[in-house]
Formats: sequence, C-alpha cells, structure tokens
Amino acid sequence: MKRPAAIINLYTTLGCHLCEQALAMLQKLAMDVTIVEVEIADDDRLMAKYGLIIPVVGVAKTEHEINWPFSANELQSFIRQYRSERSS
Repeated sequence: MKRPAAIINLYTTLGCHLCEQALAMLQKLAMDVTIVEVEIADDDRLMAKYGLIIPVVGVAKTEHEINWPFSANELQSFIRQYRSERSS
C-alpha cells in the first residue's frame, strides 16, 4: 500500500526571493510531497517566529523544520529523514 504524501509547509512572504528559490528546490526534488505555501504576513505569531529567518521548510503537524540556508541535497535528506522516522 502506498504511503500518503508528506505535507511540507514552506513559510514564506510576498517578495521573498529566497523563498522562491526554496520553492523551486522543493518542486525539483520530485519527491512524493504536497507543498503548502504558508504566508507568514497573515499571522502575527508566524511573523514573530519566522519573520527574520524565512524561508523555512517544515513538516506539517510536527516540529521538524529546516531553516535557510539549505542546499537541495540537505532539503532532500531532511524530507527523507522525516519519512523514515514516520515509517518506523
């Protein structure tokens, strides 16, 4: 039976060129994930938490996050690590 896709949150805001780079990396990985762009400007709590460190990629409903700067290889390893922990 196929595992459901992991839901990956990309914490971002309008005009963030680094966030655009992170999104492009996620899309190129072609892993079985669903990418959700989370606009931090719409939430004061998210602005306080991520405003100075975006882009941040996180696994939905967990505390697993990776902060910029990260490479495509680091991002892929991050997602694979979560998926292996989840299937254990």
